[in-house]
Amino acid sequence: MTNNKRKNQGNKNKEVTMKPSNEKDTPIQDYEDDDIEEMQEADLKKLIRTLRSSQKQILELQKSLMDKIENLSRENEILRRNQNETKQLVQQETGIVTEVKNSIDQMKNTIESLTNRMGEAEERISDLEDREQERIQSDQRKEEEIRNLKHIVGNLQDTIKKPNIRVLGVPEGMEREKGLEGLFSEILAENFPGLEKDREILVQEAHRTPNKHDQKRPSPRHVVIKLSTVKHKEKILKCAREKRQITLRGSPIRLTADFSSETLQARREWQDIAQVLRENNCQPRILYPAKLSFVNEGEIKTFHNKQKLKEFVATRPALQKMLKDVLHTETKKHGHQYERR
Repeated sequence: MTNNKRKNQGNKNKEVTMKPSNEKDTPIQDYEDDDIEEMQEADLKKLIRTLRSSQKQILELQKSLMDKIENLSRENEILRRNQNETKQLVQQETGIVTEVKNSIDQMKNTIESLTNRMGEAEERISDLEDREQERIQSDQRKEEEIRNLKHIVGNLQDTIKKPNIRVLGVPEGMEREKGLEGLFSEILAENFPGLEKDREILVQEAHRTPNKHDQKRPSPRHVVIKLSTVKHKEKILKCAREKRQITLRGSPIRLTADFSSETLQARREWQDIAQVLRENNCQPRILYPAKLSFVNEGEIKTFHNKQKLKEFVATRPALQKMLKDVLHTETKKHGHQYERR
């Protein structure tokens, strides 16, 4: 009996001893308690080592699994956090897009409103420009009418004043003794004895102008003598031009024709040109009411305005050279007057 047990134990030991060393990772056999008791000490130690090795592998595997689970948990947390952040970003972007869309809609509405207002403003500006153009044209017509009326009034005044002689330089108060008519007779007698005896020369009216004397006025007021006919006025003025020096009680005076203010201004504008022509022996004269007359190349030329004179001068090199400076000065003067207006 005992021998049989030992045989069986010997066979089992052989089985255990013959187990290949590379079966380290093979599943552990299930041993019965009786089998474990029959094992030898060496086999038990080997079995214990195998169990410990397997336990160690299991622990390492468990640790590896735990690490993987922990990593997966962290990754999952990161993914969840990223997902939340992405969700928040999407929500923010959605909000921003909504705000941008609302802003764009507001801008569109604003632009549309501004476009409408600009259209209305352009219409108003166009209306104002049309009205301004109409006003300018109206003002131009009015100015033209005023110029025409002034011209007509000037012509009427010149017609009314045509028989008048204006006496300059008669001291204030001298007329108290004889009156202005008596002073004029005295002028004729002192300067033109033959005319003083002409009974046809009659004084219709005599007065000073302006009517009121200004004490601060540096020169005496002019005396206006209205004769009965233009012929007598021209006769007296012709004699005055020939005599040149006219006096009253030894004091120098001047005799001129009486003109409207516009005609006087027009005559004054010829003075600089007439002076240059006089210096060059062109025999200039300012004819009634405001025409310039002078001799050029043996012919008498008469001009009503400066534009006609400029056109004529442009065809005469010698005359152009003579009047170049004075005409240029006149052009600049008129340009400054236009700018001031």
